[in-house]
Amino acid sequence: MKTVLFAAAAVLGLAGCSKPAPAPTQAAAPASAAPSVTDVPAGVYKTDPMHSSLTFKVSHMGFSHYTARFGKFDATLTLDPVHPEAARLTATIDPQSLELNAPPKGFHDELMGQTWFDAKAHPQMTFASTKIEKTGANTAKVTGDLSLKGITRPVTLDVTFNGGYPGMDLDPHARIGFTATGTLNRADFGMGFGIPAPGSNMGVGGLVDFTIDTEMTGPAFKKAGG
Repeated sequence: MKTVLFAAAAVLGLAGCSKPAPAPTQAAAPASAAPSVTDVPAGVYKTDPMHSSLTFKVSHMGFSHYTARFGKFDATLTLDPVHPEAARLTATIDPQSLELNAPPKGFHDELMGQTWFDAKAHPQMTFASTKIEKTGANTAKVTGDLSLKGITRPVTLDVTFNGGYPGMDLDPHARIGFTATGTLNRADFGMGFGIPAPGSNMGVGGLVDFTIDTEMTGPAFKKAGG
């Protein structure tokens, strides 16, 4: 949501007047309407990898929130703007695409091993929506099945529709944008190693907070009268 700020300007009186003219009043502008999926056409939308990111944070000894990201993921959204709650979303993530901040030698390989992602046996993480609930004009909760390391558990995303358009001459396909956030317990997916004992911060937290920012492209732009 955008907050519009107005600056008041004083109007100087005409030369020779004993008092300045009163400052004009200006009515507050109405708040900008929330973006709506009804502004885009129905159809199938795919991730635009150039304008998408998937990051996650996890507590490190309570001192910081270690942040990393996956560089390769893809999603498909089948959308009917009139009935957004009936949309279907599927996604895949390549665990090998994990990008780390200044990792020690061999650390990435360790994380791909059996204790963590076991990427050789499970080369993909997948998500498939099972329920979509509107929570506002441009927000929703998307619940789905996340499969990680061969284990499937329900995960809920808080999703905000950031906007979209049906396309234009310079961008000949419809385009939409979303931000989604969620939390999962890594122990639920067989990755409980290093979680601190109760009452302690010595280790890496079990709760993982993640954020997805994505743009998706959809049906071809139809010119008026075309």
